[in-house]
Amino acid sequence: MAPERYGARVSHPDSPDRRSLRPALVAGVAVIALLGVGYAAVAAVAKGADNPAAVWLDPSATATPGGGTPTEEAADVQESISLSATGDIVMGNAPNRLPPNGGKGFFDGVKKDLAADLVMGNLEEPLTEDTGRSKCGAGSTGCHQFRAPPSYAKHLKDAGFQLLNQANNHGNDYGSDGYANTQEALEKYGLQHTGAVDQITVAEVKGVKVAVVGFSSYAWNNSLIDIADGKALIAKAAKQADIVVVQVHMGAEGSNKTRVRPGTEMFLGENRGDPVKFAHSMIDAGADLIVGHGPHVLRAMEFYKGRLIAYSLGNFAGGGGTLSRTGPLGLGAVLKVELTADGTWVDGEVVSTSMNSAGKPVTDPDDDSLTMITELTKKDFPKTGPEFDDETGKINPPDA
Repeated sequence: MAPERYGARVSHPDSPDRRSLRPALVAGVAVIALLGVGYAAVAAVAKGADNPAAVWLDPSATATPGGGTPTEEAADVQESISLSATGDIVMGNAPNRLPPNGGKGFFDGVKKDLAADLVMGNLEEPLTEDTGRSKCGAGSTGCHQFRAPPSYAKHLKDAGFQLLNQANNHGNDYGSDGYANTQEALEKYGLQHTGAVDQITVAEVKGVKVAVVGFSSYAWNNSLIDIADGKALIAKAAKQADIVVVQVHMGAEGSNKTRVRPGTEMFLGENRGDPVKFAHSMIDAGADLIVGHGPHVLRAMEFYKGRLIAYSLGNFAGGGGTLSRTGPLGLGAVLKVELTADGTWVDGEVVSTSMNSAGKPVTDPDDDSLTMITELTKKDFPKTGPEFDDETGKINPPDA
């Protein structure tokens, strides 16, 4: 399917730290502030009919401690939006390993945690009927393939998801027809998707354009191995939107693959990329947020040039027993961030989740995921990693 390409970026893609807000946005905020001051003045005059001392608003009465007026302060206010993201999502495996009641209410245990202006997830399975072109042939061993009925796209919609990533090793489990059927199923419920080769998906949120680009090490997605091509694609996305988010399926898999170290990671003979080099390179090219998944376990986070990198958000959902719940494999997280319209960091939070006995995601009151991410970050990125509030999950940049 054709990539979605809309709009134009105001600022230079090679300078993510210096990108400025659109002049119209700032001017709009200033106009609103002026109208607010004028309204207060009119209200004061009206009130003056009963109170002669109440006359036109005295500007000095509303001056800020620093000497600026509300109008001057408003001109410096930057619009911000909230984004949330999850790790791997498998709702079940048709035809025999699907949740009861047709999967209704599958995400009810985390719906409140997902809430944001833009909600993203990594869809680790096609939504398709059997295309007759499955990845695992008859008699194959150690091969995993997933699919859920196309109607399951409604469960994603009901949960609040708005954009799903298809860039992963299971997106093509039922061939190109299954991949296209997934896109059709998502679009039926008004959900956007990303991950196809050269696809730049742009979502408009509160007047802010957010480009989302998906990468993996597989031929049906943008390649995280070819970093030069990846940088070119991100630079192109940076010209089309205000904020650029990278969704990337990278790193070796398994319960013992929680650490992030420099260098290429291999798994079952496959090159799963160099997570650190890839993430840094995409930020150099103009990305504002890196959302990682793939190892099926949580990994550390770090800040690079003021931009957050979440190296893996773990297993979010594994309906029908499709994903293991053993030890760290049962943990996931919702990453919630707030960014200004030029991608500058405002705030962030980690919400701990786990999979229940049915493989559905639920909020974890024990915050085991937060504890794990905190410990891994201290080990892997002692200087560039964020600090986490162990009570609230708040993400604090290292220089904060």
